[in-house]
Amino acid sequence: MLDDLGREVHIPAGGARRIVSLVPSLTEAFATSAPHVLSGATDWCSHPADLDVPRVRGTKNPNLHAIADIAPDVVIANQEENRKLDVERLTGRGIQVWVTHITTVDEAFYSMRRLFTEVISSAVPGWLTEAQDAWSAPSSHSPLRVAVPIWRDPWMVIGASTFSGDLLSRLGLHNIFADAEHNPDGARYPHTDLELIDTDQVDAVLLPDEPYEFSAADGPEAFTTAPTALVEGRLITWYGPSLLEARALRDDVDAKLNARP
Repeated sequence: MLDDLGREVHIPAGGARRIVSLVPSLTEAFATSAPHVLSGATDWCSHPADLDVPRVRGTKNPNLHAIADIAPDVVIANQEENRKLDVERLTGRGIQVWVTHITTVDEAFYSMRRLFTEVISSAVPGWLTEAQDAWSAPSSHSPLRVAVPIWRDPWMVIGASTFSGDLLSRLGLHNIFADAEHNPDGARYPHTDLELIDTDQVDAVLLPDEPYEFSAADGPEAFTTAPTALVEGRLITWYGPSLLEARALRDDVDAKLNARP
């Protein structure tokens, strides 16, 4: 069977029954709809809150010995979130690794359907069908120009060709750093200067709580021109059950902007 990158992956007949997930959003997907197959996850896999499985360290530095001890049928990774080196080291140990490739909302739905129907031979979860139906409808909101920092000191923002950017655009939130004018190199997560974010060219700066934990006391004070809105990072960067909640993100942003004095 071929994963999202076209790599050959051996899946047991009848589907995998022991999975280690190195992708927090996909961990949530399995924990929600097929908890019996989830045998390990990273320390960053924070949803659901009561997740109780062996931990295998981080997404960028997984404990390969701990994963081998679990003896999974397959490890689930993502091309962006996990390192190619770790995938190669796992496969070098004879461990099967299924790598997902997700840069748009549609790719998220396609990839997750494959995980359930092909990797674990399960039915498509109801939440996945519901989310796909919800996101098939166009946004009724007027466009807003936004910038989305993901780090400070140095400042980094969401750039071009990302899942997050596609999700935001479907909500009528146009990321200026997806444009060649603000991101001439087409970088996916470019470094930039605060002055290029805090500008009247944006209607709002969205400050997520991950990967950098922006908060009321850490982030908004840096901006003197552009209005800011604190948002849940999971709703911007995760795929999985969170896609149902993410559909309401634009309403939350509008409410916060309208509540400003």
